[in-house]
Amino acid sequence: MTLSIQPYLEQLPHWPQSGRHILAQFDHDSIIVYQAYRPSIARFAVEHQRFGGEFSYSRMSWIKPNFLWMMFRSGWAAKEGQEHILAVRLQRRFFDDVFVSAVASNYGASGFSTHEDWQSAVANSDARLQWDPDHDPLGHCVERRAVQLGLRGEMLRRYGQEVVLSIEDITPFVVEQRANLKNDFTDLKTPSERVYQPSGPLTHSQLP
Repeated sequence: MTLSIQPYLEQLPHWPQSGRHILAQFDHDSIIVYQAYRPSIARFAVEHQRFGGEFSYSRMSWIKPNFLWMMFRSGWAAKEGQEHILAVRLQRRFFDDVFVSAVASNYGASGFSTHEDWQSAVANSDARLQWDPDHDPLGHCVERRAVQLGLRGEMLRRYGQEVVLSIEDITPFVVEQRANLKNDFTDLKTPSERVYQPSGPLTHSQLP
C-alpha cells in the first residue's frame, strides 16, 4: 500500500477539535480522496486506473478526503455495496477547482441571499459541497466538520477519466484496522492526515 500510515492516537492531538476543516493526505501535486464501491466497480477502477464499467456517469458521485468519514459512511467496508474502499490520488489543482466552484448542497449553508439564487447556482454547477459532522473511529460524531464533494456532468467525467493519478484498493488495510477498534484504539492505524487549504478565492459556504 502506498499510503502513508500513522498510529491514530499519535495523530489525534494534532487535528483541530472543532470548526470546518479538510483533513487529508496530500503532497505538492496530489491529494487522496476515498470512495466505497461494490466489487465489480472497484475491480474495474483498479485494473484500468480510471472509472468505467458499471460506474455511473449519470448520477452524482461523492468524494471524501477524510479517511474516518469514509469509514463511518461505509461501516469500515462492511455495508452492502461499499465492501471495497478505494484510495484515489487526484491532481491537487483539480480538487481545488472542484472545491472553489462547488455550491453548498443546503440553502441555509450556501451564503446566497435568496433561495432562487441558490437554486440557479445549483442548476448551473457540476459540484456540490457539504460539511458534515466528522466521526471518531467508532462512528461517534465529533465537533469538527468534514467535507465531502459531489461531482456530476463534466466534473465527474474529468474525475473519472482524466485527473486520477492512481487508484488503489485499500480494503485489506481497512479490514485489518477494523479489528483494532478496541483497547482505546491503542493498535489502530490510519492514513496520515493534516489540514489542507485549497488555493483560490473561497465563498462563505467554503470558508473554515
